[in-house]
Amino acid sequence: MIYTVKIDDNFPAGKKLIAEMRQYPEAVEFEIPAVVNDIAPERYMTSEEFEKRAMAKVNKFCDEHGIL
Repeated sequence: MIYTVKIDDNFPAGKKLIAEMRQYPEAVEFEIPAVVNDIAPERYMTSEEFEKRAMAKVNKFCDEHGIL
């Protein structure tokens, strides 16, 4: 049987659980959320969206500080 579990690694207990589970690669598999139909899973963004946001922040910073 396969279980789906969500662990919040923002807490020490979550980090400890993940570290423990990584010791058993034959029984535990970590999935990376995939983008389906160009829609990122909740709380994730595509690399294209990340690039757009990052460039917007860089340009804003440069404008505010007279760089470029």
